[in-house]
Amino acid sequence: MAQIKPFRALRYQLEKAGRIEELTCPPYDIISETQRQAYLERNPYNVIRLELPRGDSPYEEAGKTLEEWLQEGILKQDMEEGLYLYEQEFLSQADHGDKKSLKGLICRVRVEDFAAGVVLPHEETLSKAKTDRFNLMKATNCNFSQIYSLYQDEGHITRSRIENLTKTCAPRYEFSDGLVTHRLWVVNDPVAVSALCEDFAGRKLYIADGHHRYETAINYRNWCRENDFYNPGSEYVMMMLADMADEGLVVFPTHRLVRDLPGFHGPELLKACEAEFDVLPCGDLPEAQSRLSSLYEEGRHAFALYGGSAWNLLALRDPAVMDSVLPEKSRASRLLDVSVLHSLILERCLGIDKENMANQRNLTYTRSAAEAVASVDSGESNCCFLLNPTRVSEIGAVAANGEKMPQKSTYFYPKLITGLVMNLLTEQ
Repeated sequence: MAQIKPFRALRYQLEKAGRIEELTCPPYDIISETQRQAYLERNPYNVIRLELPRGDSPYEEAGKTLEEWLQEGILKQDMEEGLYLYEQEFLSQADHGDKKSLKGLICRVRVEDFAAGVVLPHEETLSKAKTDRFNLMKATNCNFSQIYSLYQDEGHITRSRIENLTKTCAPRYEFSDGLVTHRLWVVNDPVAVSALCEDFAGRKLYIADGHHRYETAINYRNWCRENDFYNPGSEYVMMMLADMADEGLVVFPTHRLVRDLPGFHGPELLKACEAEFDVLPCGDLPEAQSRLSSLYEEGRHAFALYGGSAWNLLALRDPAVMDSVLPEKSRASRLLDVSVLHSLILERCLGIDKENMANQRNLTYTRSAAEAVASVDSGESNCCFLLNPTRVSEIGAVAANGEKMPQKSTYFYPKLITGLVMNLLTEQ
């Protein structure tokens, strides 16, 4: 099962680099070029310079920058091996809602092929993103951000250990980015480290966020083996591990936008949907969101469809229809909202096949309902579908069956911050 181990993290030397809140950033794949420039203007040593390099030879530039920062003492490895405890404190709805907290464990995890059934994915990936991350890893031999994974622990043994450890000393870092308060503790005590590592001996890990980076870790490990490149750290990858049952886990939906579809006609789409769905007219966005949430609480599979002039809820009448639509899939996969939407509406009613979805020709994604509506109102999109969030239990069930959801099925909030700790793969 999962093998985890401590490591000597690469961390910023604040007396040379600056304040930690100026050196960290969100994951690279949600940062625009304007935001990237803003991070570098705030502090030229921001980790975005390594994680999302630009220029004619961006990957080589990242490798050169990393080497320079190591030589200058901007970055330095910890003297002792350790595990790193990470907490996020935040509001459940980004800018309002209940206050929540999630604590996890940052460590090295042995890279396993998916066939081994130890590290389990839940989403499909895109080739372009994997190529980008592979080129960066080859040029830098480093993990700058951690993969976000979940584990099952009915007795919450590990979570209790983490809680006890974080109560005994002050965090090494503590700061807010405006929405989330981040805290990091360093654990070097051999007894505590050993106990935490032993907890995972019988566990599987479920990737929550970072599928592209994990597949890249597999490719990088294989590349090192095939080319006799001695890089002992390539057998492991940096992860943040959280209890799947933690009340602090929050998943947001990712909405679908349909665009550039020849011959699109809203009334015809609604007529086609009537075959399997109850079509329920709504007045506006707030009403659509409220009623969609109510259907979610009732356990019904539903979406809010906006076509530019009207809102309609589409509520699946009989879930049994999915048995014949996706007979090769498990019940967990068949009854995902995204499976229902993609199979019965996007493919059957609109003719958008799986390859088209993967290449995002007629289908794009956003987490913002307002952005989805604006895209339709501007004429950029033909229509949009607002979804309810995927339940964490559904994610675990799909992964446990060795299956994957469509791309962009989940959005764990908040994203893990990048730059608190890094993992040099040239180290044992």
